[in-house]
Amino acid sequence: MAPPVSRSPHTAFKTLPLVDVAPLRSSVPEERQAAARALGKAAREAGFFYITGHGVDPALIEGLKRATAEFFAQPLEYKLRHYIGRSSNHSGYVPEGEEEFASATVDHKEAYDLGFEPADPNLRRPMLGANQWPDLPGFREAIKAYYDAVFELSRSLFRGFALALGLAEDAFLRQVNNPPSQLRLVHYPYDPDVPQDRPGIGAHTDYECFTVLLPTAPGLEVLNGAGEWIDVPLVEGAFVINIGDMLELLSNGAFVATSHRVRKVAEERYSFPLFCALDYDTLVAPVAELLDPGTPSRYQPLVCGEHLFAQTAQTFGYLKRRLESGELTLPEGSKGLSSFGYQPRQEVQS
Repeated sequence: MAPPVSRSPHTAFKTLPLVDVAPLRSSVPEERQAAARALGKAAREAGFFYITGHGVDPALIEGLKRATAEFFAQPLEYKLRHYIGRSSNHSGYVPEGEEEFASATVDHKEAYDLGFEPADPNLRRPMLGANQWPDLPGFREAIKAYYDAVFELSRSLFRGFALALGLAEDAFLRQVNNPPSQLRLVHYPYDPDVPQDRPGIGAHTDYECFTVLLPTAPGLEVLNGAGEWIDVPLVEGAFVINIGDMLELLSNGAFVATSHRVRKVAEERYSFPLFCALDYDTLVAPVAELLDPGTPSRYQPLVCGEHLFAQTAQTFGYLKRRLESGELTLPEGSKGLSSFGYQPRQEVQS
């Protein structure tokens, strides 16, 4: 198992970089290359950054927000009818206390998890298949329209990251056909009586290649290269992007996953991360073109979907219970939580 990076390669940034990604969709190769260089610089220096020029219709974003707020306003009894533990492919409602990261702190949030739905039923896997959809009018249509638009944006970013690493533009997209790329609808309720040291979500890195995040209120913090927690304020019209475990591995550590958390929120907050992965059965290893005798591989290969499932199974209560009962087993060679990214030597208080 590859050890976590002992020293952060990131700068001691105080604010996140901002990258205009509209040129990634240009028909002019030089314009795509220039945008990719900016993308790569932000990924290397911070691993967390804003993007503008993404092309996602604001009407789809508003539809997403309305449908999500309507679902979470329903009685708990209704929401639990769609409990994620009822699914075979990790889709559905996640009540508060279901999810627990390495710090063993209970997060003050609820969520609804939805994934890529492959047309071929034979592709079903533990993290891939038909979603559980609540029967609220318009919910499925609004969420699916947003998912499709941001999934298309993620394809542009996959091309940009490949170019930033000096690879063929489609180097990663060849393995993005039926990926377990998950959209989370996350609700952080505001409760003034919750203890100050109880986070919305504890410190962690994301498991996939990268995340496309839309937040509605402040609260997100990221760890910079000096080991300091930095606020991520809202930027109008921008998404937040962060590097995940698997892009760290693919790039052989050129890009490093950045630890982040959500502190106790000062107002009701929604968050919409799309976690962008490669196809489930893809063997993820440092790209051969990035290796030479002076730069050997620093990571052991892993299977994309197996890594995602193993990390999820160590985090969610219903999967932990299935592991304890012997109903499930972790894939051979599974990594523990927080196996990637920069981890400070002393635990940073949440």
